[in-house]
Amino acid sequence: MTIHNSISPDSISPNHLQTVSRISSTDVPQHPGATAMFVAVSFLFANALCSALCAASASETTVRPDIVLIVADNLGHGDLSCYGCRDIQTPNIDRIAAEVVRFTNFYSNGPECSPTRTALLTGRYQQRIPGLECALGTGNVGRYDDAIALAERRELGLPPSENVLIPALNRAGYRTIGLGKWHLGYEKHLLPPHHGFDYFLASLGGTIDYFYHNEPTGEPVLYENLQQVRRDGYFTDLITDSAVRFLREQPKDEPLFLYLPYTAPSAPFQHPDHKPERPKVSEQWDSKDWQKGDRDTLRLIIQRLDQCVGRLLRTLQETGRSDSALVIFCSDNGAYPIAASNAPFRGYASELFEGGIHVACMARRPGILPAGITDDRPTMTFDLTASILNAAAAEPRADRPLDGIDVLGQIAAGTTPTPRNLYWRARRANRTWRAVRENNWKYVSRTDGDGFEEFLFDLKEDPSESINLLSNEPQTAQRIKTALKTWEADVRP
Repeated sequence: MTIHNSISPDSISPNHLQTVSRISSTDVPQHPGATAMFVAVSFLFANALCSALCAASASETTVRPDIVLIVADNLGHGDLSCYGCRDIQTPNIDRIAAEVVRFTNFYSNGPECSPTRTALLTGRYQQRIPGLECALGTGNVGRYDDAIALAERRELGLPPSENVLIPALNRAGYRTIGLGKWHLGYEKHLLPPHHGFDYFLASLGGTIDYFYHNEPTGEPVLYENLQQVRRDGYFTDLITDSAVRFLREQPKDEPLFLYLPYTAPSAPFQHPDHKPERPKVSEQWDSKDWQKGDRDTLRLIIQRLDQCVGRLLRTLQETGRSDSALVIFCSDNGAYPIAASNAPFRGYASELFEGGIHVACMARRPGILPAGITDDRPTMTFDLTASILNAAAAEPRADRPLDGIDVLGQIAAGTTPTPRNLYWRARRANRTWRAVRENNWKYVSRTDGDGFEEFLFDLKEDPSESINLLSNEPQTAQRIKTALKTWEADVRP
């Protein structure tokens, strides 16, 4: 695969991307031998040739849909009108919700950015890979023991060898385009092109000035493939402009995977139409200043994201892709307690109460998925990975078995949900959160230094997690804690 480092988004075209050629040839030497042997070999060869041609024909007729995966950043469950928000109107996202499967029990794999993105690209629990149970700090700082050690060795991030989704899509013939937030490592050997992306315009870290594309320290972090670049434009618009261009220029007979991890509506809270005179630099910056925001500005940021989703939907329609494309919209985790809402749930991002991990998700594929329904099965981010691979007829690696399941395939087939527990663990400094969802039961524990708390909730009766039933249900709690220990042993790297 050729990596192109000097392409301007204004001139991005699928023609700039080199397709990996898969050429195989077999030279069959001729050997003298008996007629019987010749006939036998000829018969076997004819059978093999017939099988190969049949397989090739089946492959050629496999319908591989264009796939658009939209991931919002720190979007609160209560900040979309299709999930009950009253003061922020999101008609375009609502349109997806009206035409698709909308999940009402969808969970992010982690309560922060990097862990969930790891699970999305691997289809596996992020705990299987060292250092990724917490969001990477600004400048690739590790925030707990494993991550700190990896950062010191300049190895903190997602190793390309662990990426399952993108290489599988490449092998299935997809062009793989990423536009937006990376947050899986700053080191050159960890950047998106090494993971198999044909093209990626990336914000490397966890947060970015929407206009100047720098981190809070003032460090520019916008990269085109492997090169740092400068671009003009509000980042949400910039991503969408490039996405629209790819959709318009991609040949219709070549499937496209478009990964759009927006930074919206994460901080900093910047009005989409009010560019500040200059970016913040390190001597001016403090976290409270960067994180300051109000509800009105957040509303404008989310509405601009919604408008951009509308542009994508229109482009799919105008290019004749809409009737076959798989479009997925979700958030990477819940919102932080700054102007946003995770209603009706308790807690915020970085926590394992529902507010930190119970997020919006919806999926649309006309003619395959039922339209306008809600689905309440407990579902997790890495289930999207399995679902995308199945929709693309792409085979994951045998040495990296998926933890996620093909939920969209189950819904399309009308099959019964797979019974299973969902597990979480999140680490930062001396604090460790753990959680398990077993049917309607949810166990949560929090260790912070010498402090320890644990909870047991009945989510069916108490979705806001206000009543701790730990002392009332000791056997249930013990059963779940035993399962948690087994899971932790299984995912240990």
